[in-house]
Amino acid sequence: MFRSIIKQRPNWRESASEYGFTYHTMHGEAYWDESAYYQFSLEQIERDIETPTQELHQMCLAVVDKVVSDQQLLEKFQIPSNHWDYIRNSWLAGEPSLYSRMDLVYGGSGHAKLYENNADTPTSLYETGFWQWLWLEDQVNAGKLSRKADQYNSLQEKLVNRFAQLKLQHPAETLYFSCCKDTDEDRGTVQYLEDCAQAAGVTCKFIYVEDIGLSADNCFTDLDNLAITWMFKLYPWEFMLREEFGDNLAQSNVSWIEPPWKSVLSNKALLPMLWKMFPNHPNLLPTFFEDELQDSQLKNYVKKPIFAREGANISIHLAGKEVYSSPGPYGDEGYIYQEYSPLPAFGDNFTLIGSWLVDDQPAGISVREDKNKITQDLSRYMPHIIL
Repeated sequence: MFRSIIKQRPNWRESASEYGFTYHTMHGEAYWDESAYYQFSLEQIERDIETPTQELHQMCLAVVDKVVSDQQLLEKFQIPSNHWDYIRNSWLAGEPSLYSRMDLVYGGSGHAKLYENNADTPTSLYETGFWQWLWLEDQVNAGKLSRKADQYNSLQEKLVNRFAQLKLQHPAETLYFSCCKDTDEDRGTVQYLEDCAQAAGVTCKFIYVEDIGLSADNCFTDLDNLAITWMFKLYPWEFMLREEFGDNLAQSNVSWIEPPWKSVLSNKALLPMLWKMFPNHPNLLPTFFEDELQDSQLKNYVKKPIFAREGANISIHLAGKEVYSSPGPYGDEGYIYQEYSPLPAFGDNFTLIGSWLVDDQPAGISVREDKNKITQDLSRYMPHIIL
């Protein structure tokens, strides 16, 4: 694994506009960065990323199975008690999921370590499944990369196939897609998923979260007052369970993507539970709940809110002293404490691997880098190749 400089494609910004990639630059800073790429060997991908991702995912599902039937654990996961049955029933019914992304610390050797599991609302799908693949094709055709260059990337193919499977369970239904207003990246992610669903023959319709209505008989409705029975929402379960309409979820008769049990899988309380159930696993970092920190003997650790997203409210502690922190609105729900395992540095860039799954199967990676030690929402997205 190494970072290599490469000449950018001429007029790639115009091409991005043509393909609807409107958020390649955000707040005046580059989000998509093709001035360099990361190169992996096939062995690094298969042995160090793909295989551990599959195993870690099954371990995470084992945690969900344990948590949904344990009141004390549901409390530790900060899930409101009035929704416990709703989440447990979702799991026991085997309600299907679509996708997730595991964030891994990996520098090209040794065991990849799980940072966290983005299993409910992960973004950067479009960049991973389509845009970086287009970059690879263009650079190969331009002679800038070897024709032997490949990419660990079956994300789009797997998404289309998964939507085709889900359509069999909802043959005559419209799949609604939703995200919040004024979020270009979220809207782009949802549009990409909608395109994948349409390629699978699914009838689709978009509605903003803020525009969803509620009828007198507990049906969620669109702007035409039509009942919504099947929906993909890029909106976190921890928000939904606490919204004013949260008490209507169980009676609404909506099949959700992602399903309610993902509120456990995407929760950072998952991390100390993984360590309890699979202690000393080579792909895990020692992680503890707040009431376990004193006995944990952790000297260098990262403090993470249970519900934080995009690297918000995370702090790094070395020898008991805070040396770095990121701002944000989270933390009231409590924290978990994970052994500090710094991101690998390539020059002055700190690099994070995102390992994607679709329908429980590994599907590719995304690479993000930042000058700071904590990857956040504006951290640069870098393409990758296998050679």
